[in-house]
Amino acid sequence: MVDVVVTSPPYNIGIGYHLYHDRRSREEYLGWMGEVARLSKSAMGDQGSFFLNVGGTVTDPWIPLDVATVFREHFVLQNMIHWVKSIAIPRGSMGKYPHIGGDIAVGHYKPINSRRYHHDCHEFIFHFTKCGDVGLDKLAIGVPYQDKSNVTRWKGVRGDLRDRGNTWFIPYETIRTARPHPSAYPIGLPEMCIRDHGVESTRLVLDPFMGIGATAVACVRLGVPFIGFEIDPEYIAIAEERIAAEKGEGRN
Repeated sequence: MVDVVVTSPPYNIGIGYHLYHDRRSREEYLGWMGEVARLSKSAMGDQGSFFLNVGGTVTDPWIPLDVATVFREHFVLQNMIHWVKSIAIPRGSMGKYPHIGGDIAVGHYKPINSRRYHHDCHEFIFHFTKCGDVGLDKLAIGVPYQDKSNVTRWKGVRGDLRDRGNTWFIPYETIRTARPHPSAYPIGLPEMCIRDHGVESTRLVLDPFMGIGATAVACVRLGVPFIGFEIDPEYIAIAEERIAAEKGEGRN
């Protein structure tokens, strides 16, 4: 049985994939997503986690919410996580950080040339489980306390780590050459999802939309077995190269 599913299906927004036409009717697309949910649930163990990354567009922000509603027929939404790709924080909002001298802006975003819409700087990661009762290894992706007095102030605190919460800042890796895939997520995203579920309780990871293998590479890094599905031979070849490189195969 599968312990963790981490995936990002096509968003049905007209992305230029090689073999897949990313522009179905809404009814057909959501019906397909329902089948993905149904079949994935049948392959998952009772304590499994399905981390579903879906985004929309500034003109159609309902896409991820519509997909989540379809998944609701099969799963319980245990956590709704916001994947923050880019964030800007004014210095006046940071509190006592003497080493920071001014405003900060980090991450990558796609500029939106419009007077009506803001730049789109986040997507959803829906954490679905069968019954909503799956325990997580939250401190595996925890963050140190900024105010160290909280280490001893709060009951139940063990060490200098706190729950990261449901906003995850995960920037894209910088790519200086042509993108081999039009919409691949960064390796850090599936890596954080698997660690959040718990590496020790993860015996098999599934990505039903493998693309160029970000989930597979994350699994290699974490030392957990994985399987994936992909219809495009070119993407499969790139994924295999990335997996081999991560394993150090073929290096002198």
